[in-house]
Amino acid sequence: MTTPAQQIADVFVELSGGSAGAPLEAPELLATLVRYGPELLGVHAVGTVAAVDARAEPQVAGSEDGAQLLKREALKWAEGPGTEVRRSGRPIPCVALDGEAAMRRWPRYAPRALELGYTRAAAFPLRTRERPVGALVLLGSPADAPMSEETGALAQSLADFTALALIREHELQESRTLSGQLEHALVSRVVIEQAKGVLANSCGLTMDGAFALLRGHARAHRRLLSDVAHDVVEGRLRLDGGDNGLT
Repeated sequence: MTTPAQQIADVFVELSGGSAGAPLEAPELLATLVRYGPELLGVHAVGTVAAVDARAEPQVAGSEDGAQLLKREALKWAEGPGTEVRRSGRPIPCVALDGEAAMRRWPRYAPRALELGYTRAAAFPLRTRERPVGALVLLGSPADAPMSEETGALAQSLADFTALALIREHELQESRTLSGQLEHALVSRVVIEQAKGVLANSCGLTMDGAFALLRGHARAHRRLLSDVAHDVVEGRLRLDGGDNGLT
């Protein structure tokens, strides 16, 4: 029989990428968080929203259709507990959504949440030391027990761990992108140097003169320098001192 402590540990292991140790991509990470959230935290549903890159469209996930729909609408309206904690980086304790304060605070979010069967909400930031990158929202129904301080502490731990995993995955993706760009730049540079050698030999030019010929042709024909160089090296393009190309 799995104990509550073991269950919590298992969820943290899965959020970290499991036994393989490979970071989960953001959609899978958020899906894992909302899949285990309701049972682990003793609430009816959970929703989450995250955007490590502030320029990117935030990603949302919900443990059920209603929670996911509510998160999408909250983004559209720019209101609700998740929106607030993403701005402030501070958690919002349990709020009764049918109360006057919630109705004033979230005039569109609160009625919609009640319509979907959610009567209480709390939110916790997915945060790093620099800034919040998302929010974890707990949604309660009339049948749920009140959210305890212990529940709130566990929810914040899950949110913090998820934020770290998101940052780790984002940095890995950026590293891969940069590595690919550097590799492409290196290959392009090698091909350009090879093309300069071909032109210097065939046209009796200096290496600087060969480069000027190569660059002039690329500009005149609105092509990438590396593509023109590749064609020269492969013999698909011949240039002379007047930049006359024969294919």
